[in-house]
Amino acid sequence: MKLAIAQINPTVGAIDANRERISAARRTAAESGAQIVVTGELALSGYPPEDLVLRRSFLEQIARAAQELAVQTADGGPAILLGAPWAVEGKARNAALLLDGGAITAVRFKHHLPNYGVFDEARFFTSGPLPEPVEFRGHRLGVMICEDMWRDDVASHLKATGAETLVVLNGSPFEVDKPNQRAERAQARVRETGLPLIYVNQVGGQDELVFDGASFVLDKAGKLTGRLPAWREAVCLADATEIAPQPEPLEAIYQAMMLGLRDYVNKNGFPGVVLGLSGGIDSALSAAVAVDALGPSRVHCVMMPSPFTSQDSLEDADGVGRLLGTGVKTISIEPAMKAFTAMLAPSLANQERGTTDENIQARARGLTLMALSNAFGPLVLSTGNKSEMSVGYATLYGDMCGGYSVLKDVYKTTVFALSRWRNQAHPSGGLGPVGPVMPERVITKAPTAELKHNQTDQDTLPPYAVLDDILHGLIELDMSLSEIVARGHAADLAQRVWRMINRAEYKRRQAPPGVKISSRALSRDRRYPITDAFKDLS
Repeated sequence: MKLAIAQINPTVGAIDANRERISAARRTAAESGAQIVVTGELALSGYPPEDLVLRRSFLEQIARAAQELAVQTADGGPAILLGAPWAVEGKARNAALLLDGGAITAVRFKHHLPNYGVFDEARFFTSGPLPEPVEFRGHRLGVMICEDMWRDDVASHLKATGAETLVVLNGSPFEVDKPNQRAERAQARVRETGLPLIYVNQVGGQDELVFDGASFVLDKAGKLTGRLPAWREAVCLADATEIAPQPEPLEAIYQAMMLGLRDYVNKNGFPGVVLGLSGGIDSALSAAVAVDALGPSRVHCVMMPSPFTSQDSLEDADGVGRLLGTGVKTISIEPAMKAFTAMLAPSLANQERGTTDENIQARARGLTLMALSNAFGPLVLSTGNKSEMSVGYATLYGDMCGGYSVLKDVYKTTVFALSRWRNQAHPSGGLGPVGPVMPERVITKAPTAELKHNQTDQDTLPPYAVLDDILHGLIELDMSLSEIVARGHAADLAQRVWRMINRAEYKRRQAPPGVKISSRALSRDRRYPITDAFKDLS
């Protein structure tokens, strides 16, 4: 059986465009002599469609598009095995449809509906029974849908009922360690059944999720015989697939940020992005990712100095703009600072103005960027990182202002590592320059918000290496106080960081979406109440 893998980038809700993408993949597969082409999970609707599947009109359009694709298979060419939401007796199911000979010849449903982390499938879909093999031109295909491969019962049932090959349709979002986890689960299913396995994943960005592709093939001994490239669309025969290299972690994170931003901007129709360049590392890395994703002509960098902005920062922001080819527009916020000081003077007489005036600076910058966005259309790119977002070291309606954030799930220590990596390497598919993208001083100088003279982040935060290790323990690993102390941290510091995380929940609820990188991003992965009186970390 000649089976082609269609690793494609659908758009949620773009049913007709997705149908055409699948049709184009079929034409490519036909040229290679394929008998059947397989897409990822819910490829016809895009994944995840969320509450769209609760709309009857949406499911009706899906059914129409599936039938139109089925008609195409009457030409004697390849059949199509695709993922789609499918209505059965008024209830939506996560389905795999076999289209062959001009008709929909088989339908199989997802058995295990994930309901953890970013997944809410029990909200949208009804679980199907354990699936039976699909008969296809003398072959018996054991069709599984994503989560069904992560459990042992579905594959075992398919083996027991005569399946000859396991075919898995996936919408598996990227996380740093996910490629290895997928391979381990797939190999476990092969060991249990003795059947070869074909794993088809989608690629592309959808809101905060990004899908890395990297579809693969295992023989019946569990040996990797083929792997498609990560981060790009591809259509090729399963038995003729070379083993594309697996990107190392820093490159994978960078590619995830790049693809997540590119698809968010392009799929939502923005002409480009605008962001504030402070001369610091977070905005420099955000600008580099944006240029690599969109090209320098679509990235607008703005330096907004105050009386507290150092000459080093002015020079470094200009250096970033020159290296990236974007240039830098300068708009001083000093007139706004003076205006707010005069405006608020009667109401704030005899009040300590420290934090108030610092936040006014951040908000003046946010207002400036939003004005440029309103006038010219680019999306405002927020530049805060996960360390800051975790402990609330950010100003609402100030530096948190924006429509998207590429660093939202990236700790500060990883920001440093990514910046060093990008200054030495060029990402595959990147539209930015080959060579350094920021002056070395941007990486080596002490981080500072420059909201007052001689300010550094470490005035109020522990060193980032310490802070990030505590945050990782508390957020990703759900550790107790004793476990954090066992990692070498003081108990009072761990408690302080825990309190800072809890107090900042209201800010995070108002933060823009951003690319999910880790196993537990500060969004749908971690859902703590804003009003929270539980303080015990033990």
